Amino acid sequence: MARGKRVFPGEQRPGQALREAGSAWVQAITALRARNKLIIARITWVEVLSAFARRQREGSLLPADVARAIQAFRYDLDTQYQVVELDRALTEIAGQLVGRHPLRAYDAVQLASALRIQPAFARTKSSPLTFVTTDDRLVAAAQAEGLLADNPTRHP
Repeated sequence: MARGKRVFPGEQRPGQALREAGSAWVQAITALRARNKLIIARITWVEVLSAFARRQREGSLLPADVARAIQAFRYDLDTQYQVVELDRALTEIAGQLVGRHPLRAYDAVQLASALRIQPAFARTKSSPLTFVTTDDRLVAAAQAEGLLADNPTRHP
């Protein structure tokens, strides 16, 4: 991956802490030494907490592990990421996206966030925005909307 390439992690971020398929690739592209610009939607916080809570309920994570993972993600959120805030205009874009693509609401917000910031990256051809998600439908929707997209599970 080219140095300085921008990455939009999408909803897959919990995989880094949960060691899911593609976690090593996600860790590599989000490591400080990779020097990628990391951008996430504000709603990712809710998605990450939901994933951790589900894994704890299912018994695949202990409460102490969840607490550590949340603490680590909060630190990354506060120090490593730029956050796209959720506002009325973004929800309008997300609403349009669910009419064009078979997306869940949170996925539409993630894609709308990437589309909002994409014009700034279009001007810097050496560092394009890459939308990253483990959902192949979301990859297809992002590509249909003109974004570069990648799925970490394709990088074992």
